[in-house]
Amino acid sequence: FKKFVNHIEELKQLDERIQRKVEKLEQQCHREAKEFAHKVQDLQRSNQIKEAADIIQKLHLIAQELPFDRFSDVKAKIASKYHDLERQLIQEFTAAQRRGEIGRMREVAAVLLHFKGYAHCVDVYIKQCQEGAYMRNDVFEDIAILCQRVNKQVGEVFCSPETVMAKLIQSIFENRIQTHVKERLEETRHSDVEQYLKNLYDLYSRTTALAAKLTDFNLGSDKHTFLSKLIKNIFSCYLESYIDMERQYLQNRSGLILQRFYDSKNHQKRPVGTGSMQELKERIRQRTNLPLGPSIDTHGETFLSQEVVVNLLQETRHAFERCNKLSDPADLPKNAFSIFLLLVEYLCVDHIDYALEIGLSAIPSPDAKNANLYFLDVVQQANTIFHLFDKQFNDHLMPLISSSPKLTECLHKKKEVIEQMEVKLDTGIDRTLNCMIGQMKHILVTEQKKTDFKPEDENNVMIQYTTACSKVCAYVSKQVERVRRSMDGKNVDTVLTELGVRFHRLIHEHLQQFNYSSMGGMLAICDVAEYRRSAKDFRKILRFCICVFDNMELILKEGKNSFIQRPK
Repeated sequence: FKKFVNHIEELKQLDERIQRKVEKLEQQCHREAKEFAHKVQDLQRSNQIKEAADIIQKLHLIAQELPFDRFSDVKAKIASKYHDLERQLIQEFTAAQRRGEIGRMREVAAVLLHFKGYAHCVDVYIKQCQEGAYMRNDVFEDIAILCQRVNKQVGEVFCSPETVMAKLIQSIFENRIQTHVKERLEETRHSDVEQYLKNLYDLYSRTTALAAKLTDFNLGSDKHTFLSKLIKNIFSCYLESYIDMERQYLQNRSGLILQRFYDSKNHQKRPVGTGSMQELKERIRQRTNLPLGPSIDTHGETFLSQEVVVNLLQETRHAFERCNKLSDPADLPKNAFSIFLLLVEYLCVDHIDYALEIGLSAIPSPDAKNANLYFLDVVQQANTIFHLFDKQFNDHLMPLISSSPKLTECLHKKKEVIEQMEVKLDTGIDRTLNCMIGQMKHILVTEQKKTDFKPEDENNVMIQYTTACSKVCAYVSKQVERVRRSMDGKNVDTVLTELGVRFHRLIHEHLQQFNYSSMGGMLAICDVAEYRRSAKDFRKILRFCICVFDNMELILKEGKNSFIQRPK
């Protein structure tokens, strides 16, 4: 038992010695901490920031190893000094930035690099470098100038300039540009769709152009993806609904352009028949050339307007430009095709095709007197519009769809529309030619007398062409000129050839109706010669007709025509 008591006493004495050593160690730590703190203050006062930062960093690391329950006061004091020095360093950096002291900024930034507040230092720099930078009305120009200036400075101040520059640009996009975009778009999004689309196109174009300039700076290894993501974050909510708003605006605008035109003509647009009955009528009209339905008097109005066409094409061109810029590359062909369909609907169907239908309805019957054959004016204007339509198709639509499956659909749709219109143009031209021949026939019937080719007194007859021949030839020359004005290329040759064939047939049948005396035969020869001169207006395409007239003249001269009656 005595040994046990002695052992307990020894343990008690050992514990007392350990406590004294611990207390001595704590006192030593407190003393050293105070000495370090005083030394830090002395170093700060002597502007030896780097050494003070090195010491506080070491103290901070040592404090992290000490147990909190026994060294909480020491750890708190070290942490306080750490944060105080960090704050003072940031203040010093800010002051140096305002003074423009690049060397001092670089020195302080290098010290702060090992502190937790380094990121805050970068944030302060980014915020301060933008102060007073946006003084112009053009925010994008301001940003370009700011980034150009800061890029050089960042390389001189920070050891990792690409990180700081990327953070600056991110701040600019997420704050300045996003705010600017939102202000300009939200004020017109629901009140003025036209201006909204223009603003969206302008803002997106300028933002992407700015991003292209920023790629010249060192922003890290994947700067293109970085910038694309920033742009997407700003515009994604607007681009998602873009094509729907574009199509709706184009529909409303195109309809308004057409309605204003018809209102200016005091014209109530007539419904154009559709469906099986209309198709049946169209087939009958193409095969029989009969005017199905009442003929209307349009007073020479073609109901085609080059101003309307230019406006529709201009609106569509702007839509194609916006579509190219604002559409996702995967959706671009589909969106461009939807815009093209609207152009077909309003320009080709609602304007051109409607004018052709009205023009066909206004073509008089072949036996009408003094008919106004204004359908050739419709042909002329439609031909001009086709050229403009085709030019826009090639210049503005083809580049958007040329490498996609939508190209086949567009070409098929274009071919289908043009072929449908060509059928109506051909029908109208054919019926117009019939009217021309009908008018010539009317002149011949009313002006040509039986005594012209069998005069009662053959001794007092002037050898010259007849009045009927003169009027017919004058009418032919006038119509040939109209055809040349209304068409171009091979179409002129084709139509004049057909007119020449029908003209020859008419004259041939007309001359066969008469009996001729010898003197009357001479007069008929004069008429045929005049018809031959008139046929020369058709140039080479009607050479065969001229030859036919020459043969008719030769037959008459030789007196071999069975219709010539020789005097007894």
